[in-house]
Amino acid sequence: MGATSANAAEEKAGNTTDQEGHPQLTRRLGRSDLRAVSEVRRALRELLRQWGRPERPEMSEIAELLTSELVTNALIHTDHDAVLTATVGPRGLRVEVRDFVGRRPRLRVPNADDGTHGRGLVLVQSLADAWGVRAHGVGKVVWFELDAGPA
Repeated sequence: MGATSANAAEEKAGNTTDQEGHPQLTRRLGRSDLRAVSEVRRALRELLRQWGRPERPEMSEIAELLTSELVTNALIHTDHDAVLTATVGPRGLRVEVRDFVGRRPRLRVPNADDGTHGRGLVLVQSLADAWGVRAHGVGKVVWFELDAGPA
């Protein structure tokens, strides 16, 4: 990534805390910028590493996979920017991807002839402890949660 791209990514980035003081990652994702997927995975991995919940070491890998799916869907199936918010708290991780298109995603059974397409939401449904879609102003938020396990 060149200096200009790195600076732009930093301007879009935000590692903060939510209203309750829980660590939070926020990224604005540029329209059709699929390079953002790997950057978001790295940033999420770092957020979870700092959080340090050894009870579910596989949670980071699952979180990265599901986040990649939601981000990719938002960037491929809309012609707009998207916003990622990941928050960790005592109960676990919540990841939200907001886009600016009201059309709701469809959960569909993948067809063997589809190659790699059509499996994202099936993975989210299978691996997340909870997930859903809600309207949000102009657009929607697709979200998932992973429980932290025992404290």
